[in-house]
Amino acid sequence: MLLNVFYWNPSEGIDLGFFTIHYYSLMFVIAFTLGWYLMKNIFKREGVSLEKLDSLFIYMVLSILIGARLGHVIFYDWDYFQHHLLEIFLPVRFEPEFEFTGFRGLASHGAAIGVIIAMYMYSRNVLKKPVLWILDRIVVPVASGGIFVRIGNFMNSEIVGKPTGSDYGVVFTKLGEDFARHPAQLYESACYLVVFIILWLTYWKTEKRNKLGYLFGLFLVLLWTVRFFVEFIKEPQVGERVNWVLNTGQWLSIPFILAGFYFMFRPSTKNRVN
Repeated sequence: MLLNVFYWNPSEGIDLGFFTIHYYSLMFVIAFTLGWYLMKNIFKREGVSLEKLDSLFIYMVLSILIGARLGHVIFYDWDYFQHHLLEIFLPVRFEPEFEFTGFRGLASHGAAIGVIIAMYMYSRNVLKKPVLWILDRIVVPVASGGIFVRIGNFMNSEIVGKPTGSDYGVVFTKLGEDFARHPAQLYESACYLVVFIILWLTYWKTEKRNKLGYLFGLFLVLLWTVRFFVEFIKEPQVGERVNWVLNTGQWLSIPFILAGFYFMFRPSTKNRVN
Protein backbone atom coordinates (compact mmCIF):
# COMPACT_ATOMS: atom_id res chain seq x y z
CA MET A 1 0.00 0.00 0.00
CA LEU A 2 1.27 3.44 -0.89
CA LEU A 3 1.16 5.53 2.27
CA ASN A 4 2.63 8.90 1.32
CA VAL A 5 1.59 9.10 -2.29
CA PHE A 6 -0.30 11.97 -3.87
CA TYR A 7 -2.85 10.87 -6.45
CA TRP A 8 -3.02 13.34 -9.31
CA ASN A 9 -6.05 13.33 -11.59
CA PRO A 10 -7.07 16.92 -12.43
CA SER A 11 -9.65 17.97 -14.97
CA GLU A 12 -8.45 19.20 -18.36
CA GLY A 13 -9.17 22.81 -17.48
CA ILE A 14 -11.64 25.36 -16.20
CA ASP A 15 -15.06 24.58 -17.68
CA LEU A 16 -16.94 27.79 -18.49
CA GLY A 17 -19.86 25.89 -19.99
CA PHE A 18 -19.41 27.18 -23.51
CA PHE A 19 -15.62 26.91 -23.44
CA THR A 20 -12.91 25.11 -21.49
CA ILE A 21 -9.74 26.96 -20.56
CA HIS A 22 -7.07 24.29 -20.63
CA TYR A 23 -4.55 24.57 -17.82
CA TYR A 24 -1.55 24.24 -20.13
CA SER A 25 -2.79 27.09 -22.31
CA LEU A 26 -3.53 29.14 -19.18
CA MET A 27 0.05 28.66 -17.98
CA PHE A 28 1.33 30.01 -21.30
CA VAL A 29 -0.95 33.05 -20.99
CA ILE A 30 0.34 33.71 -17.47
CA ALA A 31 3.95 33.27 -18.62
CA PHE A 32 3.60 35.71 -21.53
CA THR A 33 1.65 38.24 -19.46
CA LEU A 34 4.20 38.22 -16.65
CA GLY A 35 7.02 38.40 -19.20
CA TRP A 36 5.45 41.48 -20.80
CA TYR A 37 5.19 43.17 -17.40
CA LEU A 38 8.81 42.38 -16.49
CA MET A 39 10.12 43.68 -19.82
CA LYS A 40 8.01 46.82 -19.47
CA ASN A 41 9.83 47.64 -16.23
CA ILE A 42 13.20 46.87 -17.81
CA PHE A 43 12.47 49.09 -20.82
CA LYS A 44 11.43 51.91 -18.51
CA ARG A 45 14.67 51.61 -16.57
CA GLU A 46 16.75 51.56 -19.77
CA GLY A 47 14.89 54.47 -21.35
CA VAL A 48 13.65 52.37 -24.28
CA SER A 49 10.40 53.43 -25.92
CA LEU A 50 7.50 51.26 -24.78
CA GLU A 51 6.22 51.31 -28.36
CA LYS A 52 8.92 48.74 -29.10
CA LEU A 53 7.51 46.43 -26.46
CA ASP A 54 4.54 45.37 -28.60
CA SER A 55 6.87 44.24 -31.38
CA LEU A 56 9.00 42.36 -28.86
CA PHE A 57 5.93 40.54 -27.56
CA ILE A 58 5.00 39.37 -31.07
CA TYR A 59 8.57 38.26 -31.83
CA MET A 60 8.71 36.30 -28.57
CA VAL A 61 5.34 34.55 -28.90
CA LEU A 62 5.98 33.43 -32.46
CA SER A 63 9.60 32.40 -31.88
CA ILE A 64 8.80 30.36 -28.75
CA LEU A 65 5.83 28.52 -30.22
CA ILE A 66 7.36 27.88 -33.65
CA GLY A 67 10.81 27.08 -32.27
CA ALA A 68 9.47 24.79 -29.56
CA ARG A 69 7.29 22.91 -32.04
CA LEU A 70 10.05 22.46 -34.61
CA GLY A 71 12.44 21.48 -31.83
CA HIS A 72 10.17 18.64 -30.76
CA VAL A 73 9.66 17.51 -34.33
CA ILE A 74 13.35 17.56 -35.27
CA PHE A 75 15.02 16.53 -32.01
CA TYR A 76 12.54 14.05 -30.59
CA ASP A 77 10.06 12.67 -33.13
CA TRP A 78 11.35 13.14 -36.69
CA ASP A 79 10.86 9.45 -37.48
CA TYR A 80 7.12 10.04 -37.22
CA PHE A 81 6.75 13.57 -38.56
CA GLN A 82 8.83 13.05 -41.68
CA HIS A 83 5.90 10.99 -42.91
CA HIS A 84 3.22 13.33 -41.49
CA LEU A 85 4.38 16.81 -42.40
CA LEU A 86 0.92 18.39 -42.19
CA GLU A 87 0.66 17.42 -38.52
CA ILE A 88 3.68 19.54 -37.60
CA PHE A 89 1.59 22.73 -37.44
CA LEU A 90 -1.95 21.32 -37.43
CA PRO A 91 -3.61 20.38 -34.09
CA VAL A 92 -4.78 17.04 -35.47
CA ARG A 93 -3.59 13.51 -36.10
CA PHE A 94 -4.61 11.72 -39.29
CA GLU A 95 -3.48 8.18 -38.43
CA PRO A 96 -4.58 5.60 -37.38
CA GLU A 97 -7.77 7.69 -37.42
CA PHE A 98 -8.54 11.41 -37.52
CA GLU A 99 -8.22 12.93 -34.05
CA PHE A 100 -8.08 16.47 -32.69
CA THR A 101 -5.02 16.48 -30.44
CA GLY A 102 -4.38 20.17 -29.81
CA PHE A 103 -0.85 21.53 -30.01
CA ARG A 104 1.19 19.10 -27.94
CA GLY A 105 4.85 18.35 -28.32
CA LEU A 106 7.02 21.36 -27.59
CA ALA A 107 10.77 21.31 -26.91
CA SER A 108 12.51 23.95 -24.83
CA HIS A 109 15.78 23.58 -26.77
CA GLY A 110 13.93 24.48 -29.95
CA ALA A 111 12.29 27.42 -28.20
CA ALA A 112 15.72 28.67 -27.08
CA ILE A 113 17.08 28.56 -30.62
CA GLY A 114 13.93 30.28 -31.90
CA VAL A 115 14.25 33.08 -29.37
CA ILE A 116 17.93 33.71 -30.20
CA ILE A 117 17.13 33.96 -33.91
CA ALA A 118 14.11 36.19 -33.26
CA MET A 119 16.06 38.51 -30.95
CA TYR A 120 18.71 38.93 -33.63
CA MET A 121 15.99 40.02 -36.06
CA TYR A 122 14.30 42.22 -33.43
CA SER A 123 17.53 43.96 -32.41
CA ARG A 124 18.41 44.64 -36.04
CA ASN A 125 15.00 45.70 -37.35
CA VAL A 126 13.34 47.33 -34.33
CA LEU A 127 15.57 47.94 -31.34
CA LYS A 128 18.74 49.09 -33.14
CA LYS A 129 20.95 47.75 -30.33
CA PRO A 130 23.41 44.83 -30.14
CA VAL A 131 21.62 41.48 -30.01
CA LEU A 132 23.35 40.64 -26.72
CA TRP A 133 21.75 43.72 -25.15
CA ILE A 134 18.24 42.35 -25.63
CA LEU A 135 19.30 38.76 -24.88
CA ASP A 136 20.73 39.90 -21.53
CA ARG A 137 17.35 41.31 -20.60
CA ILE A 138 14.89 38.93 -22.20
CA VAL A 139 16.29 35.98 -20.22
CA VAL A 140 14.73 37.37 -17.04
CA PRO A 141 11.11 36.91 -18.23
CA VAL A 142 12.04 33.75 -20.14
CA ALA A 143 13.21 32.14 -16.89
CA SER A 144 9.96 33.12 -15.19
CA GLY A 145 8.01 31.62 -18.08
CA GLY A 146 9.71 28.27 -17.59
CA ILE A 147 8.18 28.06 -14.11
CA PHE A 148 4.64 28.09 -15.47
CA VAL A 149 5.29 25.89 -18.51
CA ARG A 150 6.46 23.06 -16.25
CA ILE A 151 3.43 23.55 -13.99
CA GLY A 152 1.34 23.18 -17.14
CA ASN A 153 3.16 19.92 -17.92
CA PHE A 154 2.31 18.70 -14.42
CA MET A 155 -1.34 19.61 -14.89
CA ASN A 156 -1.36 17.58 -18.12
CA SER A 157 0.43 14.60 -16.52
CA GLU A 158 3.16 14.81 -19.18
CA ILE A 159 6.97 14.76 -19.11
CA VAL A 160 6.70 12.61 -16.00
CA GLY A 161 9.48 11.42 -13.75
CA LYS A 162 10.69 7.90 -13.26
CA PRO A 163 9.10 5.60 -10.66
CA THR A 164 10.35 6.27 -7.14
CA GLY A 165 10.10 2.65 -6.05
CA SER A 166 8.92 3.84 -2.65
CA ASP A 167 5.97 5.36 -0.78
CA TYR A 168 7.00 8.81 -1.94
CA GLY A 169 5.84 10.46 -5.15
CA VAL A 170 2.88 11.20 -7.37
CA VAL A 171 0.55 8.69 -8.99
CA PHE A 172 -0.51 10.08 -12.36
CA THR A 173 -3.95 8.52 -12.54
CA LYS A 174 -4.53 9.70 -16.10
CA LEU A 175 -1.73 7.40 -17.23
CA GLY A 176 -3.58 4.40 -15.86
CA GLU A 177 -0.91 3.73 -13.26
CA ASP A 178 -1.02 2.78 -9.59
CA PHE A 179 2.61 3.46 -8.65
CA ALA A 180 4.40 6.64 -7.62
CA ARG A 181 6.67 8.69 -9.85
CA HIS A 182 8.96 11.64 -9.21
CA PRO A 183 7.09 14.90 -9.92
CA ALA A 184 9.96 15.94 -12.19
CA GLN A 185 7.92 18.81 -13.63
CA LEU A 186 7.62 20.39 -10.18
CA TYR A 187 11.30 19.85 -9.40
CA GLU A 188 12.18 21.64 -12.62
CA SER A 189 9.66 24.41 -12.02
CA ALA A 190 11.07 25.07 -8.53
CA CYS A 191 14.61 25.20 -9.93
CA TYR A 192 13.51 27.68 -12.60
CA LEU A 193 12.11 29.87 -9.85
CA VAL A 194 15.59 29.95 -8.30
CA VAL A 195 17.13 30.72 -11.71
CA PHE A 196 14.66 33.56 -12.20
CA ILE A 197 15.43 35.06 -8.78
CA ILE A 198 19.19 34.93 -9.44
CA LEU A 199 18.80 36.62 -12.84
CA TRP A 200 16.37 39.20 -11.50
CA LEU A 201 18.69 40.15 -8.62
CA THR A 202 21.74 40.19 -10.90
CA TYR A 203 20.03 42.57 -13.30
CA TRP A 204 18.47 44.92 -10.77
CA LYS A 205 21.05 44.85 -7.98
CA THR A 206 24.43 44.56 -9.71
CA GLU A 207 26.41 46.17 -12.51
CA LYS A 208 26.74 42.89 -14.41
CA ARG A 209 23.91 44.03 -16.69
CA ASN A 210 26.41 46.46 -18.23
CA LYS A 211 28.65 43.67 -19.50
CA LEU A 212 27.20 42.54 -22.82
CA GLY A 213 26.46 38.83 -22.77
CA TYR A 214 26.97 38.19 -19.06
CA LEU A 215 23.33 37.75 -18.06
CA PHE A 216 22.63 35.76 -21.20
CA GLY A 217 25.55 33.49 -20.38
CA LEU A 218 24.46 33.14 -16.76
CA PHE A 219 21.00 32.16 -17.94
CA LEU A 220 22.39 29.50 -20.27
CA VAL A 221 24.58 27.98 -17.58
CA LEU A 222 21.92 27.97 -14.85
CA LEU A 223 18.89 26.89 -16.82
CA TRP A 224 20.49 24.18 -18.91
CA THR A 225 22.42 22.80 -15.93
CA VAL A 226 19.07 22.39 -14.19
CA ARG A 227 17.69 20.69 -17.28
CA PHE A 228 20.74 18.41 -17.53
CA PHE A 229 20.39 17.04 -14.00
CA VAL A 230 16.59 16.83 -13.88
CA GLU A 231 16.73 14.65 -17.00
CA PHE A 232 18.25 11.86 -14.89
CA ILE A 233 14.88 11.33 -13.20
CA LYS A 234 12.64 11.87 -16.24
CA GLU A 235 11.14 9.16 -18.36
CA PRO A 236 12.44 9.19 -21.96
CA GLN A 237 10.26 11.22 -24.29
CA VAL A 238 8.68 9.89 -27.45
CA GLY A 239 11.28 9.03 -30.07
CA GLU A 240 14.28 9.29 -27.73
CA ARG A 241 17.16 6.83 -28.04
CA VAL A 242 17.03 5.18 -24.63
CA ASN A 243 20.30 3.29 -25.11
CA TRP A 244 22.42 6.44 -25.00
CA VAL A 245 24.52 7.20 -21.90
CA LEU A 246 22.82 10.60 -21.80
CA ASN A 247 19.38 11.32 -23.22
CA THR A 248 18.55 13.75 -26.00
CA GLY A 249 17.75 16.62 -23.65
CA GLN A 250 21.09 16.26 -21.89
CA TRP A 251 23.15 16.12 -25.09
CA LEU A 252 21.35 19.22 -26.36
CA SER A 253 21.95 21.04 -23.07
CA ILE A 254 25.73 20.68 -23.09
CA PRO A 255 26.41 23.14 -25.99
CA PHE A 256 24.17 25.74 -24.33
CA ILE A 257 26.07 25.40 -21.03
CA LEU A 258 29.46 25.75 -22.75
CA ALA A 259 28.23 28.77 -24.70
CA GLY A 260 27.01 30.28 -21.43
CA PHE A 261 30.45 30.04 -19.83
CA TYR A 262 31.94 31.67 -22.91
CA PHE A 263 29.63 34.68 -22.71
CA MET A 264 30.15 35.05 -18.96
CA PHE A 265 33.95 34.94 -18.97
CA ARG A 266 35.02 36.31 -22.33
CA PRO A 267 37.19 39.47 -22.20
CA SER A 268 35.02 42.40 -21.16
CA THR A 269 37.05 45.41 -22.37
CA LYS A 270 34.96 45.77 -25.52
CA ASN A 271 31.70 44.41 -24.24
CA ARG A 272 30.37 47.02 -21.87
CA VAL A 273 27.24 49.04 -22.52
CA ASN A 274 27.94 52.76 -22.75
